[in-house]
Amino acid sequence: MSHTHLTASEWNVLDCLWEESPQTVMALVEKLGRKVGWAKSTTITTLRRMEEKGLIRCETVGKAKHYTPAVDREAAVVDETNSFLSRVYRGSVGLLVSTMVRQQALSQEDIQALQDILDQAKGGDGRG
Repeated sequence: MSHTHLTASEWNVLDCLWEESPQTVMALVEKLGRKVGWAKSTTITTLRRMEEKGLIRCETVGKAKHYTPAVDREAAVVDETNSFLSRVYRGSVGLLVSTMVRQQALSQEDIQALQDILDQAKGGDGRG
């Protein structure tokens, strides 16, 4: 699937389907009711719209509709990350990290994880 901006509602549905798939309408109604407080009608309307957009697939098994994601999680995350960086930080990862550092939004664990990622990207082991 090509680059698609997902709404918050679409992320909620896909998150449930990426976690476990296929799922029936009633399973999704229950999960999304608990997770985000949606009524049954909201879930059904959202599923129908997402199917029309090609974001999910529906297969009828007996009397139950079973839904599966038509969007790969990793591809969606990459698209959303690139869109966010472009919109908010002019495409600059450095500006994003700099903002987080200035806001003291990074824990020591976050800083170490970033250092490990950077070391791996450089092909080093971070020891010198």
